[in-house]
Amino acid sequence: MIPGINPKQMQAVMKQMGMSQLDIPSSRVIIEKEDGGKLIINNPSVAKIKMQGQESFQISGDVSEESGEKFSEEDVKVVMEKTNCSEKEAKKALEETGDLADAIMKLS
Repeated sequence: MIPGINPKQMQAVMKQMGMSQLDIPSSRVIIEKEDGGKLIINNPSVAKIKMQGQESFQISGDVSEESGEKFSEEDVKVVMEKTNCSEKEAKKALEETGDLADAIMKLS
């Protein structure tokens, strides 16, 4: 926590302030993002902190990120240019086919 402070003293001070902390043993934490991507935290240090009736989590570790889309914005632009379709239509075709050429063929 804070260097130079005895952990037991820190726990006592936190308790006086109405705070509690619980370490949660974890091997991996996955956060699913709204865009479909994921944040993956390996070898995490997870602490659950309760203060004034609210619970929060503090997580640190080795972070990696997975994209939610299996195609790039450049792929979407190419499909739009080749087929004169909207961005929404291009993304839908790419999602359905999973392939740039197949998406263009589908919309042509």
